[in-house]
Amino acid sequence: MAVALHAKTYPHIGSDPETADGKPIIVGTRITVRCIAGYYQMGMSADEILTTLPHLTPSQVHSALAYYFDHQDEIDTDLSESSDVEFWKSQVAPRPNQKAPNV
Repeated sequence: MAVALHAKTYPHIGSDPETADGKPIIVGTRITVRCIAGYYQMGMSADEILTTLPHLTPSQVHSALAYYFDHQDEIDTDLSESSDVEFWKSQVAPRPNQKAPNV
């Protein structure tokens, strides 16, 4: 018996090129899945994340975590790049009368 595979959908998760550079976000917020994954990687439980971000619902946080677990390599790469201080220094345009950062 063949099992039909269905595309996975994640309630509450979407993307918009105008928000967070098109990275996956919790719909109706500017909170990225990367943010939720970062809290999770710091050892926070879903309940602790909800305490930190009380405007989110449990289903939004769990949907973000489900998306993270299914796209872990992609999100981990994004987390790594977003926390790379030297990378971000290289992205900053020097202000007038200021030298470019040493990289």
